[in-house]
Amino acid sequence: MRVVVIERFGDPSGMAVCDSAEPKPAAGQVAVRTEAIGVGGVDAVIRRGTLGGWGFAEGLIPGSEVAGVVTALGEGVDPAWLGRRVWAFTGTGGGYAELVVVGLDALAVLPDKLSSVDAVTLGSSGPVAHFALAHAHFTAGESVLIRGAAGSIGIAAVELASRGGASTVAVTTSSAERGQRLRELGATLVLDRAGHGEHGEHGEHGEHGDSGPFDVIIDIVGGAAIPAFIDRLAPNGRMVVVGVVAGMPPEDFGMSLIRAFQQSRSFATFSLDTIPMAARRAVLAEQFDDAAAGRLHPVVHEVLGLDQAAEAHRRMDEGTVFGRIVLTP
Repeated sequence: MRVVVIERFGDPSGMAVCDSAEPKPAAGQVAVRTEAIGVGGVDAVIRRGTLGGWGFAEGLIPGSEVAGVVTALGEGVDPAWLGRRVWAFTGTGGGYAELVVVGLDALAVLPDKLSSVDAVTLGSSGPVAHFALAHAHFTAGESVLIRGAAGSIGIAAVELASRGGASTVAVTTSSAERGQRLRELGATLVLDRAGHGEHGEHGEHGEHGDSGPFDVIIDIVGGAAIPAFIDRLAPNGRMVVVGVVAGMPPEDFGMSLIRAFQQSRSFATFSLDTIPMAARRAVLAEQFDDAAAGRLHPVVHEVLGLDQAAEAHRRMDEGTVFGRIVLTP
């Protein structure tokens, strides 16, 4: 079978398509012939070498989620799984392949009306957005800022915060055109990447100027600007960081919290690794049903072939992707 490997950490040119032996499912596992492969922000972070200290080695097959058809069963697996359309979580790697092997706890059955492409667009992003808002103790009537809202996690967070009764759903994004698309998905306030009003729309800094503060900030970007966004929190406000696509924050970023001690602000990170698989699957099943019924809207930027994985990463690095790029074998 064909797989994509990271032969060299750094820019996308270090990725290559290779041949590999097809894996066989062990007891309690199934083999899934992939129809769609999600290209996630964490894939790019790993490929750049940003998380090099976390044990990732050259030769890694990136990719954390696929959708396709179960084609083989390991010992002890119910024969009813054979031929089912499923979404599968492959962890921190292994997804950029024509065939993957996963355990039963990493599977979710797809509704008939949900495509494999839409499944990998929502599959990890939707639960991350759901549990990040829960981690922030978001409640109806609170204001929410989604930093880096043009990706699949951000889009899901916009829709979920809007459905959850947020008084304001603010977003940061890079253009008025992206901002308009996010408004159509539930955003009520569009800010530039620095968290100010859009230039050129309503005066120098937009209709709302330096709007805020916010009760909840969901941050997908990370990087050097984290302290500035901590300063945008309301009293008792909570920031939850779910990604570091712009890199790690400054080592002294916590001083922003200490300097505003009397504001009782909070900072947290969130990873799906802390959520039991059963809880993830329950949320995912509900979100898949919502997507199939048109209540959630997976946004697919583009579908590319597996051999164009490096090109997909180039476009992610350029910051031109709105939603998610999906690979197909």
